[in-house]
Amino acid sequence: MSKPVFKKLPAPCMAYVMPLLLSIIMSCIVSLISTLKSTGFADFELRLWCGAWFLSWVVAYPVLLLILPLVRKLSSFIVESPTGH
Repeated sequence: MSKPVFKKLPAPCMAYVMPLLLSIIMSCIVSLISTLKSTGFADFELRLWCGAWFLSWVVAYPVLLLILPLVRKLSSFIVESPTGH
């Protein structure tokens, strides 16, 4: 077996890493769609999209950190827990 490329973060970091990755991916997709809708394919500029993406991510990450506990609680009303309680 080969050695891992880097040392993994401890398990409690998952509460910050998962929203970080989710916010990066979602803000990327949403800002791309928004930029393309406002500029069109012909006038699309990577610089504009990157600016929109960064601004979207700066908002998205803290919002995800703030609302994730609420979303978990709301989800528990809709989805049965693994233990069945």
